[in-house]
Amino acid sequence: MVGDELRQEPHDEPPGEESESDSGTWQRLSAYAYLSAPERLEYVAVMRVFCGTLLADLAVPDVLGKLEQAGHPAAALGAETLTARLEQLVRWGNLLRSTHTVTATSIAEYQRSRSRYQLSKLGERVQRDADEVLAGADAAREVSSELLTLVDRGLKEIAALAAAPGGTEPQQALEKISTLFAQFAEFAESVRDFYAYLGQVLARYDLDGAEYQGFKELLLDYVQAITEDVSFRAPRIAAHLRAIWPHLPALLSRIDAHASGLGSLSDALPETRVQRSRGRELADWEGMRDWFADSDGHGSQVDQLRDATMRALQSLLANAKRMLRSASGEMSRRKDLLRLAAWFDAAEPDEAHDIAVAAFGLYGARHLGVAPDPDLSVPAYVSWWNGPVVDVPVALRERGSRAPRGRSAAIEDHAEQKRRLMEQAREQAAARHAAAAELRSASGRFDQVRLGSAAMRLLLELLTTALGNAQLHKDGDDFQLGTAQAGDVDLGIRLTAWRTPGRHTLLRSADGDLTADDLTLAVESITESTSQGAPATTAEEASA
Repeated sequence: MVGDELRQEPHDEPPGEESESDSGTWQRLSAYAYLSAPERLEYVAVMRVFCGTLLADLAVPDVLGKLEQAGHPAAALGAETLTARLEQLVRWGNLLRSTHTVTATSIAEYQRSRSRYQLSKLGERVQRDADEVLAGADAAREVSSELLTLVDRGLKEIAALAAAPGGTEPQQALEKISTLFAQFAEFAESVRDFYAYLGQVLARYDLDGAEYQGFKELLLDYVQAITEDVSFRAPRIAAHLRAIWPHLPALLSRIDAHASGLGSLSDALPETRVQRSRGRELADWEGMRDWFADSDGHGSQVDQLRDATMRALQSLLANAKRMLRSASGEMSRRKDLLRLAAWFDAAEPDEAHDIAVAAFGLYGARHLGVAPDPDLSVPAYVSWWNGPVVDVPVALRERGSRAPRGRSAAIEDHAEQKRRLMEQAREQAAARHAAAAELRSASGRFDQVRLGSAAMRLLLELLTTALGNAQLHKDGDDFQLGTAQAGDVDLGIRLTAWRTPGRHTLLRSADGDLTADDLTLAVESITESTSQGAPATTAEEASA
């Protein structure tokens, strides 16, 4: 059976000289053999029965019953065939023969139940991975970038605990480390899955316009956001790891002394291998450090992420160039050729000749590869001597090629246009800054000064935004306007408005006057710290 050659019995020597670790690897790889066997659908159904229950201990009748209950075609297998399948899975290492004691009331019942099987750890892991691949192998997995913020925060907390006088409480440190590595593992796995999918789709050279547009937006928006987030967080995470590193051996020792877990089993039984929880070993921390910082001179995973993003953008540009060359017939026609091949496969001989003529223009030799006048029908029996003459283009007649000759037009230089647009943008920004400065200077005496047009437009813009952000609440029979604010951090200005019954705020400008009834306005200068919640530097109320 297919896959038998992957596994050898313990007493058989593999070809050539192999170490003990190579032999163990050889035997573990044989657990994947059932996924490529001819009866793989039956094997997968059987393995799903065993994986559906913890510590499953099943005989052949039990497996058949569960297959029939699931409605799988493998339920039609006979007991002898199913027994052969189960024995083969035992030889591959996916199942184990159970030591369950059989209690039978008859010889027939004993013969049916004497062979019981249970799932091996390796078999459960292989089937779980196979089901995960079958469920979402072609899907585009989102990158869990929000977990990167949690990793940053968790490392910061662990660094503070590790540096605290007297050390940290072991149980609290264990909980934070377990949470940290679960979040980091999920984030790293989502990054690998997404970039594997991205490489798969960008390797195609038959993208049409809609697909290209979708992938372009994916790269320019989603991938760029991921890369920028990782680039922003990576230095901070690396700094936290450097702060933790001197305290890490003592911290892990205290945790092991507090909760040894299965680690004590490896001390009592040296031949038993124990896989510790993530974060309990120094190697786990080294893997996290190598992800965010270059510690061995081979580059970090963050560097690889940037390189992968650049390669993805290069692939996108390659597809763009291919689509631009489509006018000269140099683009990939894979989809069209596959559709044409399907037509040829389904066509009768006479129809296939007509399709070939329509697709490739392969007319009879009398036309020298040039399509005749569509309005002039020439029967096949007409001789060359008597047939109408077909006009052959000069390029085809003299050079045998339809390709145009001569130099391509130079690419238009837009440098001057870009310069003018940049200058215009700078002038507009300067005008807005001047208007903001005028508003700040006029704060508290709007009824005494006349604002310029630009300053008045900026004031109305901020007032409109502030009123749009305001919240109305009912006070008795009247509606009250909550404090409304609107600001521009780039301009360093903020407007605050609130309802004041009986007050009239007069705004004078070169374009006209505006009176705001029952409204009080206050203009203040702000800085970046003000926008984040710090007190304003200045604030003056507009006069009535």
